[in-house]
Amino acid sequence: MSLKKRLEADEVVLTSWSCVPDALTVEVLAAQGFDAVTLDMQHGGHNEDSVLRCLTPVLATGKPALVRVPVGRFDMASRALDFGAEAVIAPMINSLADAQAFAAATKYPPVGQRSWGPTYAFPRHGHGDYQEWLRTSNGRTLSFAMIETREAVAVLDDILAIPGIDAVFLGPGDLSIAWTDGRKVNSTLEDMMETVASVAGRARTAGKYAGIYVTDPAIAGRFVEMGYRLLATGSEQQLIAQGAAGLLSSLKSSVGER
Repeated sequence: MSLKKRLEADEVVLTSWSCVPDALTVEVLAAQGFDAVTLDMQHGGHNEDSVLRCLTPVLATGKPALVRVPVGRFDMASRALDFGAEAVIAPMINSLADAQAFAAATKYPPVGQRSWGPTYAFPRHGHGDYQEWLRTSNGRTLSFAMIETREAVAVLDDILAIPGIDAVFLGPGDLSIAWTDGRKVNSTLEDMMETVASVAGRARTAGKYAGIYVTDPAIAGRFVEMGYRLLATGSEQQLIAQGAAGLLSSLKSSVGER
């Protein structure tokens, strides 16, 4: 089922967060129990070439593929969709102008100004014809505007009102830095939780979706109660570290018993 349909059904979607720009690694990650895979170009190691190649193993599993582009790279937002991504996450959407530029890059006319050229996306998804693809693309793909600053929170309702902005994605780390005027980074900072909840609530009131990055699994349920439905976590580094720790603990426990 597509990401759009799952969110329409108010399901919770768990996406892993790939930072390693290697198709074989992404193939292993996509085979795990997550509902989707997000390729991170902003802080992860992914680049245009790795996105082009790493979308293939994700799509082969039938799971939705998302791409977070670098700050201001709206050209890459268009390319990610042309490569076959189902959704794009754009960081630091702090103004109405940022949101308008993002929507213009990700939606075909008359909603936006996206140029035609699904060179890889169309054959990778393999159904319909070009006319159907054009007719359904704006509604099938999702544009997530990241809300990470006080400025973005202040104009959130205006951002949500822009045609072509389908959802927001809260970056709690950057929001905590903004919230404390640069004094600390704390993705679970209690002082900002009322605002975190309001972002999801305002999105849902506007008929849009809300996603968030989860650094502490124990708080995930609280985010769901707030209205967030796309929960992102589980980078390769995190999964390897936790898997190795669990395996080593079991090994050492067994060896110590002898």
